[in-house]
Amino acid sequence: MYNSDVLIIGSGIAGLSTAIHLAQQNSKLSISLISKSYKEECNTKYAQGGIAAVWDLNEDDLNKHIADTLDAGADLCDEKIVRIVIEEGPSRVQELINWGTRFDKINNLNYDLAKEGGHSERRILHYRDLTGAEIERALLEKVSSFPNVKILEHYFAIDLLTQHHMGYNITRIMKNIECYGCYLLNLQNLQVETHLAKITVLATGGSGQIYKATTNPIVATGDGIAMMYRAKGHVENMEFVQFHPTSLYNPSGENPCFLISEAVRGFGAILKTKKGEEFMHKYDARLSLAPRDIVARAIDSEMKLSGDEFVHLDCRHLEKNSFIDHFPTIYNKCLSIGINPLEQYIPVVPAQHYMCGGIQIDEMGRTSIKNLFAAGECTSSGLHGANRLASNSLLEGAVFGYRVAQDIGKTIDNIQLNTIIPEWDAHGTNDPKEMVLITQSIKELKDIMSYYVGIVRSNVRLKRAMDRLHLLYTETESLYHTTTLSPQLCELRNLITNGYLVTRSAEMRRESRGLHFTTDFPAKNIFLQDTLL
Repeated sequence: MYNSDVLIIGSGIAGLSTAIHLAQQNSKLSISLISKSYKEECNTKYAQGGIAAVWDLNEDDLNKHIADTLDAGADLCDEKIVRIVIEEGPSRVQELINWGTRFDKINNLNYDLAKEGGHSERRILHYRDLTGAEIERALLEKVSSFPNVKILEHYFAIDLLTQHHMGYNITRIMKNIECYGCYLLNLQNLQVETHLAKITVLATGGSGQIYKATTNPIVATGDGIAMMYRAKGHVENMEFVQFHPTSLYNPSGENPCFLISEAVRGFGAILKTKKGEEFMHKYDARLSLAPRDIVARAIDSEMKLSGDEFVHLDCRHLEKNSFIDHFPTIYNKCLSIGINPLEQYIPVVPAQHYMCGGIQIDEMGRTSIKNLFAAGECTSSGLHGANRLASNSLLEGAVFGYRVAQDIGKTIDNIQLNTIIPEWDAHGTNDPKEMVLITQSIKELKDIMSYYVGIVRSNVRLKRAMDRLHLLYTETESLYHTTTLSPQLCELRNLITNGYLVTRSAEMRRESRGLHFTTDFPAKNIFLQDTLL
């Protein structure tokens, strides 16, 4: 067994911010930070556009950012949480700068603030089109300066440790469930280790890999959300899956899909049909800079009307040198597949991008399970409501990383480490004979979710998805209980759980709102049902 004061699962902006603030508060705390791949491989790394914060008070103010966030969230945001994140955001961004993050400036003086869909002002701080990677670099460099933070790479979190592992019957309505740490699969030797902790923090990111087309890296398999659900913790609003309107259409196929940042449209690019005709005026007065749910559904509608596999993003009128300076990665990626974006249209299609629901947390990142916190994309904090406003995700991770650390610092001295958790028991299991059983099930899951629980849904599609997911679940649980663990099997199990949560939540919400659009209830406010699971 291994012991830590704090066990943080996830190495993106939320997990790293939590670790840094904790280490700054108390150099005597032992902090273990877990990554199931290399420490820099996370959703944060792939964020292109930037981080939203009110920076230029001459042109912008906090109330405008709050109003934009509430509007994008389709009346389902928690206004208290929105105000907390927006008001504390500039301080957290300043910390990122103090820790070494480089945001683009104009003439090395003022920050080059960009504008993205749903924002009324220019407030996006960015580093070219690699903002997430730059933030991740700075945070990893900062966290490495603290000797009491230990980063464990290539460790897969299997299950949270609760009273269940001590022989008690745990139910979802219980209010005294406690977390004692986590079982971790060491991917170097495939041995399961017991990691005990006074406090555990889930910062595991989203679950984009439940879909065939996603901008998320292959590590985004919803592990934290699935573990929380299995531990009988509260998960909510999983039906709100954000599809980014503009991923690069590549007929050769890519996983993840390459993202054409919303900042490109903020820079002046225009969406057009394959025939070269503008179409966003038919859907929203904000045209190509409408919120993501509106733009994604508009593109989906145009593709279905025309039968085309993609629409176009027109950048040909943009100033060449400025475009290349702002978006070098996007420019070079397009060139690599034979498209000069300043001379030709960029073919784009929607792709799954972000989870707005997840683990239910309060304003300090506390979950329904005692001594278990969560932060970042794996959570449902109330910030995003039914649709996330562009570039608010990195901001949320930074703000809640700070808040989680503050709350832990006040309470951890009063928590005792539980050392009577049994070690992992693998008796009676055998090595899997056919890995194809796992890989094929993953393909089936992605097909089910993409065809039946995508941008536009219906009762018939959701019922069909549930029936097929149940069969996959039964087959996978049989494998799980009879074979030795592999990361592929653990990910499949988590993906199925996330697929079920999204589909079941979509069935329960009998209305169209934000990112959840159903042909059976196309109008707002027909019937609203709590989707706490």
